[in-house]
Amino acid sequence: MNIQDLYKIYQQFPSIQTDTRKLKAGDLFFALKGGNFNGNQFAQQAIDLGAAYCIVDESVTTNRPDKILRVEDVLNTLQELAGYHRRQFSIPFIAITGSNGKTTTKELIHAVLSSSFMTYTTEGNLNNHIGIPLTLLKIKADAQLAVIEMGANHLKEIAGYCEYAQPTHGLITNCGKAHLEGFGSVEGVRKGKGELYDYLRAHDGTAFVMWDYEYLRNMSQGIPHLLTYGTANAQLLGAAEKSSSFLKVKINGGNELNEIGTQLVGDYNLPNVLAAISVGQYFKVPDEKIKSSLERYTPSNSRSQLIEQGTNKIILDAYNANPSSMKAAIENFAHIPGENKILILGAMAELGEESLKEHQSIIDLINQHRWKDVILVGGDFVKLNAPFRTFENSLQAKEWYQQQSLRNSNLLIKGSRSMQMEKLLDSPPSH
Repeated sequence: MNIQDLYKIYQQFPSIQTDTRKLKAGDLFFALKGGNFNGNQFAQQAIDLGAAYCIVDESVTTNRPDKILRVEDVLNTLQELAGYHRRQFSIPFIAITGSNGKTTTKELIHAVLSSSFMTYTTEGNLNNHIGIPLTLLKIKADAQLAVIEMGANHLKEIAGYCEYAQPTHGLITNCGKAHLEGFGSVEGVRKGKGELYDYLRAHDGTAFVMWDYEYLRNMSQGIPHLLTYGTANAQLLGAAEKSSSFLKVKINGGNELNEIGTQLVGDYNLPNVLAAISVGQYFKVPDEKIKSSLERYTPSNSRSQLIEQGTNKIILDAYNANPSSMKAAIENFAHIPGENKILILGAMAELGEESLKEHQSIIDLINQHRWKDVILVGGDFVKLNAPFRTFENSLQAKEWYQQQSLRNSNLLIKGSRSMQMEKLLDSPPSH
């Protein structure tokens, strides 16, 4: 079956599902395969649940062969279909990638743009080879803008996404020490994330660039259209103001925004806020809408969330962690006002040969500040000789945490997604 014919079917049944547990009547079921599953084996189940058609790449036995569409490779077909759908639009498509902050930046940009335009965006962090095509295929005919998040852990990944997402605008939040196992080095990270810039450079694109970072200035050379933001020498200038809990941003340089009080924790969110302002102003969102959108935005999903439990204040930043974001979070926590500070840190994943060294660097940083207590959890943290309490996993740390009678304390809970550090708060102690 060719893509044009499949697209006609998709237009009749525009809801796509890859998991029979979430399937609704009338969905198209794409039978994807992975290391531990084979969607082809669920074709009959999908039909029983009301799937309009099942797209498969193996022989399957069902009682409704008329509902089976056989293709050579289901994943490739899903991506091709997404690309074909993308080409039906002549609206701006904004791609966002980076080592840290891309999901928060995407959410902030979406909040700003959707105040004035019908804007579609990546749900959660569905930012991989399956999530991006699914995001594209959810974009409806009423779309005026689309914001697509792109994650990557190896070279050529972003380049592949760009082939079918075809961004007209792009933004790299930063290039830090993330996914070193796949990229090999920070230079590899820059090359991999820079594939977005390469695409924009070759397709008369526009980039929004954090001008404070010299490496982004260098990487963005030759892109036809640049919009710059930062704390100095940029078109949009801003700075973080000293405040007790939440980030306040002072905007300088010829606009009416002046001061924005966010619900984000940590000065490291300043570039994310400036990016959203820069994008909003480029698309002529009124300043008052930019300001109100950013001030109303509340982080969720364990990203820089400020949680109050009785007399305790907890910064939960457990969605992900790498050396760059861990260092920023610890330093921010060390410098904000507050007594009885407790660090509860989960190990960092996907660092390859650099992992032990990077975990030791975090321990060295911890030692530069005074804390009431430090808890290290799992991975390479437990392999190192650190003068702190250690646990094998977050459930053990949770047991310790629930046995404490913490009052008037400030806690930072952070770790890689695989550590599931948010479990510490599943059944919080009542104080």
